[in-house]
Amino acid sequence: MGANCTIVCGVTVGSFAFVGAGAVVNKDVPDYALMVGVPAKQIGWMSEFGEQLDLPVEGEAEATCSKTGAVYKLVGKQMLKVSC
Repeated sequence: MGANCTIVCGVTVGSFAFVGAGAVVNKDVPDYALMVGVPAKQIGWMSEFGEQLDLPVEGEAEATCSKTGAVYKLVGKQMLKVSC
């Protein structure tokens, strides 16, 4: 959670998600999502290590964390960790 971000009551922020400084989150945030802005919009995906993954916001793709070697798979609008 970035400095001075606002999470509206009742909103769920997924595991390993990042919220940028000053963002206003008014909708649920998926696991591993990178959110910024007012209102917050998803601009990418993050690994569990905290590295931004080179993936589109939605679609079918895979990426590997450069720091840990963990593989992440994007299916539609959902991110899955497929290996450690």
